[in-house]
Amino acid sequence: MTARQRLVFADPGEAAGLDAFLRRLLRWEKAAAVRIQAGAGTGAVGVFAKPARFDVLAVRTARLLEPAEVDVTVSAGELLEGIDESAEAFTVPGAVTGPPWAGMLPPRGGWEAFGEVPADAVRTVAAAAIGEFRQRAEQLGRQERSREKLDALAEEIWSRPLGRTQLPLRAAHAAHALGFLVGEAPLKLLRSGSWLRLRTQAGSVVVRSGSEKGPGLSVTPV
Repeated sequence: MTARQRLVFADPGEAAGLDAFLRRLLRWEKAAAVRIQAGAGTGAVGVFAKPARFDVLAVRTARLLEPAEVDVTVSAGELLEGIDESAEAFTVPGAVTGPPWAGMLPPRGGWEAFGEVPADAVRTVAAAAIGEFRQRAEQLGRQERSREKLDALAEEIWSRPLGRTQLPLRAAHAAHALGFLVGEAPLKLLRSGSWLRLRTQAGSVVVRSGSEKGPGLSVTPV
């Protein structure tokens, strides 16, 4: 991969979507890193991130005008600076030392669809869960409102399943916060091994199921 490589999207609006995605990431973590992957055999690019305060991975994928070979972890801020919306393109910044999550990405293939959920229902559930967290946190006395108790409350709420699916509510929460819950098309539920994925029109949120999941979500609702 050549530093400062320029990639051009095949579809209009993708550069603006990537811009919005990165701005949300940087809102929570100014030093956020992302991993960019593109394969010549796929003609697509994926930008992976682990948003601060969320125990999930998020990814935006898009078609490229011309296939490219890229696999690098970069600064989200530098990537944002390299977006050219008028040309539907972005410049790949130089590599940075990646965080541990960047070496454990979900599989590229082998995803099996196992259901759909209405976008409006997911928005409603996410908003209700955020409201419940805030209400219950406010009901705690000042001396009771410790980080430990707030973390426990967050884990209780965000570990619940999304309806009858196996997907934890933390995935819906993250999709809401990242601006992925747009449009009215049903959201796809997919699985691959221990990974579960909520795929929307704007991007995907991926979590690991069972004992392989990481620590609980931070207490800050969005």
